Amino acid sequence: MVKRALIWIALLISGTVAVLALHVATATGDTVFSWKRPDDLGVKDGRLAPPKRSPNSVSSQADPADAEHYIAPIPFKGDAAAAMAAVRKAVEGMEGATVIRQGGGYLYAEYRTKVMRFVDDVEFQFEAKTGLIHVRSSSRLGRRDFGVNRARVESLRTRIS
Repeated sequence: MVKRALIWIALLISGTVAVLALHVATATGDTVFSWKRPDDLGVKDGRLAPPKRSPNSVSSQADPADAEHYIAPIPFKGDAAAAMAAVRKAVEGMEGATVIRQGGGYLYAEYRTKVMRFVDDVEFQFEAKTGLIHVRSSSRLGRRDFGVNRARVESLRTRIS
């Protein structure tokens, strides 16, 4: 009886993996795990959206005491046009990135993983008064990202600075 139950469990898991693999193999372009874009993207009242409560989101506008979500902004010497040009060049130089929107001192990009096509939303806002580029990077799905969003921002920091 236990053997039969284990066989059924193995078949169920195998079937689920096969269906998921078939979906990934036959989905066109960006349809796998892309879901819809969050409604809170953009600059509102001079700020980017706060980070999600889950650990797969970082923001330079989070409370610095919140070590899980806070990441330092990127210093930049120059005007908004130069800052956003540097950000765009850095973003486009990374694998899986697509710039979705850019205007004034703001840039929004999506990053997609190779295999499963999971999406991370990354936003930049240049604050001319302080010479800082604020950044928010957040996974659309799930709870954990194993530090991917934080590492991405740090990689972008070295490409922009």
